[in-house]
Amino acid sequence: MSGRWHVIALASVLLVVGVAAVIGFAWLPFTQGDSPYSSLWDAICSSIGLVRPSPTRDVVRVPGYQTSIVVVWPQMLPTASAESIGRGGTLALRCTMCHGPRGVSDANTPNLAGQYALAIYKQLRDFKNGARVNAIMSPRVENLSDRDMRDLAAYYAYLPRLQPYPVSPAPPPPIVLHGAPMRNIPPCAACHGTIGYKIGAEWLEGESAVYLRTQLAAFVSGARHNDISEQMRNVARGMTSDEIRQAAGYYAGPP
Repeated sequence: MSGRWHVIALASVLLVVGVAAVIGFAWLPFTQGDSPYSSLWDAICSSIGLVRPSPTRDVVRVPGYQTSIVVVWPQMLPTASAESIGRGGTLALRCTMCHGPRGVSDANTPNLAGQYALAIYKQLRDFKNGARVNAIMSPRVENLSDRDMRDLAAYYAYLPRLQPYPVSPAPPPPIVLHGAPMRNIPPCAACHGTIGYKIGAEWLEGESAVYLRTQLAAFVSGARHNDISEQMRNVARGMTSDEIRQAAGYYAGPP
């Protein structure tokens, strides 16, 4: 007799739990005025993790600006040949006013010597398709072919990178070394070198502090939006003005 009551009690508990789950995870969400579900069955399927077609009333929001169409992967650019580097050097003659005759700038524009080829290639592609806009760069890349951009990337990557500055006794700023986990900000060094490297990210050491602050401000305002999945925009918007200044100063190094 006791075994029978155990079965009845267990069945009753399971029934109550099942009814409560249906009411809490399916029926109540479905009855809300702004419910995304077109039927109670959709709500039930969603509550247990089954994929259901999106309701036709959902509107796919398209940003009002051009986004990057460059998909970067490690083997995207093959090992550059001497011919490719030579062609890139010839094309780079038109870039010397801003980026220097050997890829090192004195004009608060990016130093390109020794920069990752993938990073240069992606930025050139983004300038060409309008995902990144600049009054000087956009017209410069308008007539570049894909081969031209690959050759330029190969040439600048071939040039020797700036010699690192002497190690400072002061530790790197926390935003560079540790990020801000409570604000979902990863360390700058996790993508831009010294700790780790993200494919397509730029090497920042030795860049102009003015340039770095300007780019971070552009990410904050949305004026620059060629970062995939808004990663840099989300990071920059979470940084304080002091953190932006500290990160830019750290990567720029001593004057």
